[in-house]
Amino acid sequence: MPRYEYRCRACGANFELSRPMAESSAPATCPEGHGDTVKLLSTVAVATGGGAAPRGAAPAGGGGGCCGGGCCG
Repeated sequence: MPRYEYRCRACGANFELSRPMAESSAPATCPEGHGDTVKLLSTVAVATGGGAAPRGAAPAGGGGGCCGGGCCG
């Protein structure tokens, strides 16, 4: 079940709720009991491949050039 982050306008608390996507926009009450809350826009980081390169290392993927593989003229 997805987790959504909310902020209470009354007390400024941030909190998360696990709820179905169909209920993501439904009103949420903060842990202090205030009902004036807003859903925050969350960002998601997605990593692909074999992990992070060491600091200062060039990204993996083969050579330079505009397409990364040296196939450009």
